Amino acid sequence: MTFEDLPAIADDYVLGLLDEAETAEVEAELQRNAALRQAVAAARERFLPLDMTAIPTDLPDDLWARIEAQLSRQQPMDVVTAPAAEMDRPDAAAANDNRVLRWRAGALAGLAASLILAAGLTYSLTRTVEPLVVAVLVNEAGDVQAVVEDFGSERAVIRLLNDLSVPDDRTMQVWTLPSRDMGPVSMGLLDERRSARLDPPPLPLPQDAQLYEITLEPKGGSPTGRPTGPILAKGLAKLTR
Repeated sequence: MTFEDLPAIADDYVLGLLDEAETAEVEAELQRNAALRQAVAAARERFLPLDMTAIPTDLPDDLWARIEAQLSRQQPMDVVTAPAAEMDRPDAAAANDNRVLRWRAGALAGLAASLILAAGLTYSLTRTVEPLVVAVLVNEAGDVQAVVEDFGSERAVIRLLNDLSVPDDRTMQVWTLPSRDMGPVSMGLLDERRSARLDPPPLPLPQDAQLYEITLEPKGGSPTGRPTGPILAKGLAKLTR
């Protein structure tokens, strides 16, 4: 694989369109190619609204075999194979016209379905719901590691901009500090090293300069309900309006 068109490769990688060998090659390249890492982060951010609206579905193992069997039973539509003498008969001409109309109706229905699907995807990818606050999280060196968008109403999104090192027996946990009296509250775990939607418990509306951070915790999350591990990144929120 050549890594010339990084945005296209990043899109295919994030959407899961690469085969196993190509995926392994991209993941190896991610370790040494900063431009590719940035392209993948941008792709994840762009496709995140679509990912959040998708409902995971388990498909039957024999789905493709059933589709192939159904296709093999379909007879090709041929509107010009009748002999000329038969085509001259009024009933034959009428039957032919009906076949043409059915073909056109099927084509138009397929086109309409495609346009509806395209419109739905475009809406999912372009619609914007403004968060109440945005927090840029940095590590001790000042490098940006993630961005948290808090929409209130028990919904937030975290976008990882770098691959954070997480041992197999640890997990990342996201926290916020609504107030000194309330103390730090967990917004959720990051089981995978990618952008994710968080579903925190009911909290007051996020405020300007509210603290957000990511810590490294034991597998399954902090055993105390408070941050116990090292801080991977932290930052203060800014109001968006």
